[in-house]
Amino acid sequence: MIKQSMIIIVMGVSGSGKTTIGKLLADLLQWEFSDADAFHSPENVEKMRCGIPLSEADRMPWLQDLQTAIKHWLQENKNVVLACSALKDSYRQFLVLDSERIKLVYLKGSYELIQKRLQERSNHYMSEKLLNSQFNTLEEPLNILSMDVAQPPQIIVQNIRTALEI
Repeated sequence: MIKQSMIIIVMGVSGSGKTTIGKLLADLLQWEFSDADAFHSPENVEKMRCGIPLSEADRMPWLQDLQTAIKHWLQENKNVVLACSALKDSYRQFLVLDSERIKLVYLKGSYELIQKRLQERSNHYMSEKLLNSQFNTLEEPLNILSMDVAQPPQIIVQNIRTALEI
């Protein structure tokens, strides 16, 4: 019997460590890593660079492209770690096509800690100006694996691996 693949969506607000944790986890598991930021249109990226929050209309093509990629990964039986904000419950429902094979990990942190991280970050289009918008949009997920981002990345990754038994 072929072992079913798994997709882990590492979610949270900008600056929570999705890409860092996602890449470390993917490397440790020898899985593919994908960043949802790469699915944004140039227009969306420019809006965010200018500190303009995305509208639902801006997000829908992005979510559809992500869903298409997830369908493809499931069909191809690929193990993938996806870094994706997935701030609203409706977005998560749209992306979690198979709850047995797609697992969510929420990177949770205080506004102050994440603001400090964004202030220290360079070469990223996501402006610190959008942090309020991110926290206002965030619908904290219930009953999913949640990790405190104040912990060191290696500890977070090990805790995810242990919790998901992978």
